[in-house]
Amino acid sequence: MHSLLRLFSVPLRQRLATLPNPVMKDLQEIRVREERPLEIVWGQKYSFVEGNSGLCDDPALAYRPTREDCSTLLEMLTQHSLYTFDEELRRGYITVQGGHRIGLAGRVVLEHGKVKHLKEITSFNIRIARELKGVGSHVLPYMMDASTGSVHHTLIVSPPQQGKTTLIRDLARLISGGPSAGALYGLERGLKVGIVDERSEIAACDRGVPRFDLGPRTDVLDGCPKAEGMMMMIRSMSPEILIVDEIGRHEDASAIHEAIHAGIRVIATAHGLHQDDVRRRPVLQELLDEGVFNRIVVLNKKAGAGTLEGVYDAKGNRLELAKPTVHVSAAEITPSLGISRKEASIDWTGNSAFSSSIRSSKGKGEDHC
Repeated sequence: MHSLLRLFSVPLRQRLATLPNPVMKDLQEIRVREERPLEIVWGQKYSFVEGNSGLCDDPALAYRPTREDCSTLLEMLTQHSLYTFDEELRRGYITVQGGHRIGLAGRVVLEHGKVKHLKEITSFNIRIARELKGVGSHVLPYMMDASTGSVHHTLIVSPPQQGKTTLIRDLARLISGGPSAGALYGLERGLKVGIVDERSEIAACDRGVPRFDLGPRTDVLDGCPKAEGMMMMIRSMSPEILIVDEIGRHEDASAIHEAIHAGIRVIATAHGLHQDDVRRRPVLQELLDEGVFNRIVVLNKKAGAGTLEGVYDAKGNRLELAKPTVHVSAAEITPSLGISRKEASIDWTGNSAFSSSIRSSKGKGEDHC
């Protein structure tokens, strides 16, 4: 968070730096809109920031960022050189150190009917990236392919900001680390993982070096378009697992097919509320109808971002674990889900067999903390 605060003007920095600690801990978004109320998203709440740094629900009491506040923010984001960020301005977002993505809105400049870049930028959505180790440990058992000692081709589905990127980041760490990372789910060794990080959010690379822990056997193509990056990885880095975020274009599907034909397992994410919602997108419908993904993981935020709604096979059948491979500490999972310890220990997987086993083990005196 400290690296983000330096991007803001003094008035904005002072108000954001003095937010209450519980708010700072769960901060997800900072919404800066010129001459409109300063807003934050934290936990599952939305609040406006008052002129004295307090929080309120009344927009009339909120601090309203000035043109100077917004100009300073844009100058810092583009390192005082707008033209060097022309591609980012065309796409509508800039990723900064730490993997934080800043969405932009303003006046669109068109060229031959296509977006050339943005100007008169007056809206900024600062999305806070967080590393949460352990969040993948309750999903990985569903993904394991016992016949190969690897993972199934997996699609992770949720609306924006509900834990997809955080989850695949931790899955990369667990799969790459193998038993040394605590991934005792049938992985006899760590696997080579290749990540195509088009938006620089998964790895948060700084001069090519990942700043998030992705495990010891992970290679990253940073800032590379997904389809082209997948082909580059296949040709040059021989990954066993290929991870990409937010697929949906025809070229993405073609690259995924190439990876599968090369014997590489694919883990991808896509925006959607559930399986049926994803099927409304032609490219994803084609992949699902072909049975490309043997596992479909659906997340929501009913109990906080990253809540596991369910895991399904290629035919849409909900999967259950008849017997847990490993008992995961509720204390480890709870912070990532934003729910109470009691709720986490009862039914945090949506799987009665798994939760019953946890309760049974606790009754025998096992220490899960």
